[in-house]
Amino acid sequence: MPNPLVHTVNVFGSLATSSLSGWRGCMVVKPAAQPEQPLILYDMEACPFCRKVREALSALHLDVDIRPCPKGGRVFRAEAEALGGKQQFPLLVDRNTDTVMYESAAIVAYLFREYGQRSVPRLYQDKPWQSVLGSLASAASALRGLRADAGRQPEQPLQLWSFEGSPFSRLVREKLCELEIPYRLHNLGKEHWTEIGPAFQRLKPGRYAPIAGGKRDVFFQQHNRVQVPYLEDPNTGKGLFESARILGYLETEYAR
Repeated sequence: MPNPLVHTVNVFGSLATSSLSGWRGCMVVKPAAQPEQPLILYDMEACPFCRKVREALSALHLDVDIRPCPKGGRVFRAEAEALGGKQQFPLLVDRNTDTVMYESAAIVAYLFREYGQRSVPRLYQDKPWQSVLGSLASAASALRGLRADAGRQPEQPLQLWSFEGSPFSRLVREKLCELEIPYRLHNLGKEHWTEIGPAFQRLKPGRYAPIAGGKRDVFFQQHNRVQVPYLEDPNTGKGLFESARILGYLETEYAR
């Protein structure tokens, strides 16, 4: 388990990152149908441009296969270069439309057009000052998820339920990126204003009931709660809630 004091400090840093990012990637703008073949994102967690793409994916409720490409990484960077011609991130691969794309603004526009059937919402439109705030947001998280750390590769990709604006989920994604562990990111953003707030005390008092038939409802039926992050490891059969527990598990199971 991580040191409790250090973990608390990191949580506050992650809260600052979400605040500086305008809490984008929390609320679902439009639930999109999952494509036949999963989207693939070559990604660096601490990169502010990659964050913009993950925010849009959360807003559309779209799942994505993450291929972590931290600085100094040796697992997926060469693969990304072979696909796109250079080591630049984010890089989106959509096999449903034979699309390979760089540039965060172009990817965000593509996702909303192709899967949301709409233009980019104002909150997600590229603005001149966002690059500065994005860099400050990454700094607030101490640039975790930027550089590779020695790790052991799993035989099968992990499964993470998360949404981009969740400060606790970010801590787990940072570690997965540093260890270069591939994973399916199941975006589980908030579908209604009544879901605003932490899992133990949402804005609306009383028993929590997700929107019937929604993505959160499916998760609720399986786990009797909706809380992120939630990690499943098909290699060990483990399923874990709580960021501190997940980080401890990743360190024990996959760090060298």
